[in-house]
Amino acid sequence: MKADLGTMLVEAGRITQEQYKQALTFQDGGKGKFEQGLVDCGAVGSVDEVYQFIGKQLNMGAVRLSDIELNPEVVRLIPLDIARKFNVVAISKISRTLVVAISDPGNVYVLDAIKFITGCKVQPVISPEEEISKAIDSNYMDASTFSEALRSMEDDPDLEVVSAEDAPSESDLLSAIQDKPLVKLVDSIITNAVRHGASDIHIEMYEKRLRVRYRVDGELREMDPLPFKYRSAIVSRVKIMAELDISERRLPQDGRIKIKISDRTIDLRVSVLPTIFGEKVVMRILDPTTLRTDMTQLGFNEFALRRFEEAIHLPYGIILVTGPTGSGKTTTLYSALKQLNRPQVNIMSAEDPVEFNFDGINQVLVRSDIGLTFAHSLRSFLRQDPDIIMVGEIRDSETAEIAIRAALTGHLVFSTLHTNDAPSAVNRLVDMDIPSFLVASSTRLIMAQRMTRKICEFCKEEISISQEQLDALKVPDDWKKDLKAFQGKGCNSCGGTGKSGRSGIFEVMPITSAIESLILDKANENEIREVAVKEGMDTLQMGAVEKMKNGIISIDEVFAVTI
Repeated sequence: MKADLGTMLVEAGRITQEQYKQALTFQDGGKGKFEQGLVDCGAVGSVDEVYQFIGKQLNMGAVRLSDIELNPEVVRLIPLDIARKFNVVAISKISRTLVVAISDPGNVYVLDAIKFITGCKVQPVISPEEEISKAIDSNYMDASTFSEALRSMEDDPDLEVVSAEDAPSESDLLSAIQDKPLVKLVDSIITNAVRHGASDIHIEMYEKRLRVRYRVDGELREMDPLPFKYRSAIVSRVKIMAELDISERRLPQDGRIKIKISDRTIDLRVSVLPTIFGEKVVMRILDPTTLRTDMTQLGFNEFALRRFEEAIHLPYGIILVTGPTGSGKTTTLYSALKQLNRPQVNIMSAEDPVEFNFDGINQVLVRSDIGLTFAHSLRSFLRQDPDIIMVGEIRDSETAEIAIRAALTGHLVFSTLHTNDAPSAVNRLVDMDIPSFLVASSTRLIMAQRMTRKICEFCKEEISISQEQLDALKVPDDWKKDLKAFQGKGCNSCGGTGKSGRSGIFEVMPITSAIESLILDKANENEIREVAVKEGMDTLQMGAVEKMKNGIISIDEVFAVTI
């Protein structure tokens, strides 16, 4: 295919013979795909440009799968083994015609095979190989991997079962965890979690069972149970991968795992905690491909986004993002820093932990155990000629004081606080012994946020709202007129939950002159909120009701995240 593609490009005058050779050398040297080699040598502007050319030459469409929301039921019309082997994915079905994305349209055999398997007429479109691989990973629930690994373990006479009660020796554990079936089982637990779009994996020990749960869209979902007798070996395998001490079962341990799935590198942050029936393992999945740092994709409405973007481009001051753990504060801060990240700016961040690495940003891992606290890091930053500073969290008065001092001396400072809404962040800073005049003069914007689960688009239906529910909504009466509500019935696409994906709701409060006066007068949070709403701020519940009205979230989600 690559030779044919190169020839086509040369004959069409799109690239030179020399560029063709450079791209081949790039591919043969193991640096990447032929198409990426064309981009690397400057022959084309992007990989998409190559595939658009192929589509035109072969008289077929070219699509970007990242711009399309696929229906998993349609995707799975093509068996997983065929999809993986030939890198094809079904993207839509209209009557008896199946539209199939393929990276090698010259492979007539696979198109004939799909036609035979599905009984449909096949309409191929061209798409980059990497995009098809990602679509396969995210749309096939490959549960067979579990069962295959478990069958292998049961059939393997050499696999030694170890139990917590027998207090296995280190050599016993090492022997057990090196068996291929067990390795395959643990790998499949992690791989399936990534393909489900999970953020965390929980492996939990109880008196007579071993439970695995994935956190998907902020909610824990129980997976198929694992054989209880393998519990010690499974935990020990994870410990080996995270370079932890397998002989230590009395104390908590933390580590990291780096794995490669479908050509993308994924970090896992591992925490092992002793419980009364064994050790519980939690693995936080840090997948850079799932990190959304485009602000327009986070869920802002147009007005709130404009206010936030105006604030982050100010030359100095402090910008605070508030909300509970898991509300997306770090993602919002990363989005802001990514927009500001350019060669002319020195950006420094102190984080606990550093979840994602960004080129061009100097990231420091806070380690309180050796004295490297947020306050210590921030004090050192001020001697590093920074323009923009991010402090992962303001936890104490010392950190707050240094952050505000930095904001008053010409630096733009980003940080987070654990408060319920934007107005209460003011009193939180005052409670940290920060004088109200310093809070008023240094703070430029405070934003509260929550993450909500979106309704599944494939099973969404309109429902009625009861008067009791309307009365419980803390929004202006004119908002309650002609309100619509939707919910998901549950389908194969969303795993029967009725929910798929997440979106943020935001309460954006710029520190205007009116609010600054209230802070100086030591007004309470209700008074600050009242003025902020008059100046155009939507409260968290107003933002949630707006998303409900637009059919993005259900009414139960409104109450779950804002009351």
